[in-house]
Amino acid sequence: MKTKGRQMLKIAARSVAAAWIGLAVLAAPAVAQEKVTVFAAASMKNALDAADAAWSKEAGKQVTVSYAASSALAKQIEAGAPADVFISADLDWMDYVAKKSLIKADTRSNLLGNRIVLVAEKGKAQKVDIKSGFDLSTLVGDSKLAMGAVDSVPAGKYGKAALEKLGAWSAVEKKVAGAESVRAALALVSRGEAAYGIVYQTDAAADKGVEIVGTFPEDSHPAIIYPIALLSESKSTDAAAYLDFLKSDKAAPFFEEQGFTVLKK
Repeated sequence: MKTKGRQMLKIAARSVAAAWIGLAVLAAPAVAQEKVTVFAAASMKNALDAADAAWSKEAGKQVTVSYAASSALAKQIEAGAPADVFISADLDWMDYVAKKSLIKADTRSNLLGNRIVLVAEKGKAQKVDIKSGFDLSTLVGDSKLAMGAVDSVPAGKYGKAALEKLGAWSAVEKKVAGAESVRAALALVSRGEAAYGIVYQTDAAADKGVEIVGTFPEDSHPAIIYPIALLSESKSTDAAAYLDFLKSDKAAPFFEEQGFTVLKK
């Protein structure tokens, strides 16, 4: 009986050892495949994709980005979606997650600036002098004005603020086609489903199907600022280095080439 007991103990010990070895083998790839997960405003796609490719090549690390309206991303973060870095297209949605202690406050900074413009399908409209009292409603006619949702999408909020300041909002409000993101609004114009759209100048530059017909005065809306921060629940050991890269002189050209203003600290 004693011999049988010792044999059973040996078998059990070998089983435990095998289990630990198995866990070690399974854990090893997880370290090698570690990546940085980023939630970024849709308007950043072209510039951030280029910057990410450069960082991945330099650091040998993988970056995965989810692009959407800042409002949607903030809500996903609030709901517990796993991510390491958040880049919002306005201060409001970064403030929203900050107030819920979802970011590491000491990592927050203002990364980029932008402008909003009026776009039309390429070759389909004349230049527009955007100023106080300009008649956007008549320009739109029976068509639509594409914008990000004015109550949540930053580009839509900036656009509405500008139109209100210039006295054009009340006349055109019922012609607005609200979109889930600024890129979705841009697509409506590019496909000819809306005569005009209000988007960031960086988005207009990224779509060959549209052209800028007017630029909104900077004093017609709040300053367009893209803040960046690490998220409180970040598990990536590379996220801080990635954030530092985006704020560095190495990354600046990727943003400037797409029309962003790099905000100096």
